[in-house]
Amino acid sequence: MAQTFLHTMFGPGSRALQEAAGSRASYARMEAGAGAADILTDREADFIAERDSFYMASVSEDGWPYVQHRGGPAGFLRRIAGNGIGFADYRGNRQYLSTANLAADNRVALFLM
Repeated sequence: MAQTFLHTMFGPGSRALQEAAGSRASYARMEAGAGAADILTDREADFIAERDSFYMASVSEDGWPYVQHRGGPAGFLRRIAGNGIGFADYRGNRQYLSTANLAADNRVALFLM
């Protein structure tokens, strides 16, 4: 598991639940090994570029989660520089929900299968 991801996702609540369930020690060891930011490997970049669709989760200005499907030909989603990921933005329904969410909070989660 990516080390930087652990620091991002494991907050006080999840750490307390891990402690109660007996899994905290193993995750603490993993977190201790974290150093520089994780980088996308060529293997991961290839996996990303082979996708013809993905789901992008964002959060509305009111705090509600929103998940949108994005699709295109294989290669429309790819690593663009270092850890950057970009995709061709094909015209959708012109509601601009994700765009508005990103304007307020630029964090997203991508689901690639």
